[in-house]
Amino acid sequence: MPQPVISVRGVVNRFGRQVVHDGVDLDVFPGEVLGIVGGSGSGKSVLLRTMLGLHRPNEGCVMLEGKDVTRMSDAELLAVKRRYGVTFQHGALFTALTVAENIQLPIREYFEMSPTALEALTELRLRMVGLPLDAGAKLPSQLSGGMVKRAALARALALDPALLFLDEPTAGLDPISAAEFDELISYLQRGLKLTVVMITHDLDTILATCDRVAVLVDRKIVVDTLHGIMEHGHPWIREYFHGPRARAARG
Repeated sequence: MPQPVISVRGVVNRFGRQVVHDGVDLDVFPGEVLGIVGGSGSGKSVLLRTMLGLHRPNEGCVMLEGKDVTRMSDAELLAVKRRYGVTFQHGALFTALTVAENIQLPIREYFEMSPTALEALTELRLRMVGLPLDAGAKLPSQLSGGMVKRAALARALALDPALLFLDEPTAGLDPISAAEFDELISYLQRGLKLTVVMITHDLDTILATCDRVAVLVDRKIVVDTLHGIMEHGHPWIREYFHGPRARAARG
């Protein structure tokens, strides 16, 4: 068994009297696609933010490539952020900047680069995610929902990360666009040898892309292969993976 890229150990997250996570343990291994699912209020986004070092848990730790991100200073965390890319549910692109300028932001933060090299790198990222080059000159408001998702992915990949975190990558997309985005994620994951952690409620995405699934239930986490999860006896898990929508997704 390879060493995990990410190890979550004993994480507790509380907000006032509400306990969202009560001793969560999770390993993410190199080159896998791990899907995180759970009901409303189960703390999917909180767990993602904890793994990214953006939220400090009340207890426990998160080791990212052997370094505890929950104990880092801002300067230390900035160096670690170079190793991963993130897309958020609604794209989170800067609306006043063009797509090209959005892609260039993380590059400018870490490197000094000639305008010619920066433009060439931006064009490469646009091509990687299947966007036309003229999309670079457009504002996010001028793009379709699917193109915004691809632009956000191009920005997430700007620094050649080894790790990619995706928050609801197909939310708001029609079924055809969502399937195309799933194919893109799988293609990039294989080609770039990425480790991918995604929060998703989309069963089609889970079936198409994930090697393992982590389910947040009862303030804990259950992790297994898709087959193993589907055999699990927890009522919420059974309803999620065997209910009417699940049967439709599996065809």
